[in-house]
Amino acid sequence: MSAFVYVIATDAPAGRRTYVGWTVDLEQRLARHNAGRGAKSTRGRSWVLLYAERFDSRRDAMSREWHLKKDRAFRAQVTRA
Repeated sequence: MSAFVYVIATDAPAGRRTYVGWTVDLEQRLARHNAGRGAKSTRGRSWVLLYAERFDSRRDAMSREWHLKKDRAFRAQVTRA
């Protein structure tokens, strides 16, 4: 089963916010974030998908998510694109 790592962003009054996560259904996950049923830190905002990577296993996706959450330079690069 394939899994995805994604970066979403919102333009909040205090500045652009980003969120990194993983899922097996990218469209459904983005819809959940925008419906207020996503991660607690994403509720109450409108999100757009900036970046996604596909992996063959959940384990690989979770590992990449962990690395991306720590890589602020990558997140800044993605938001500028």
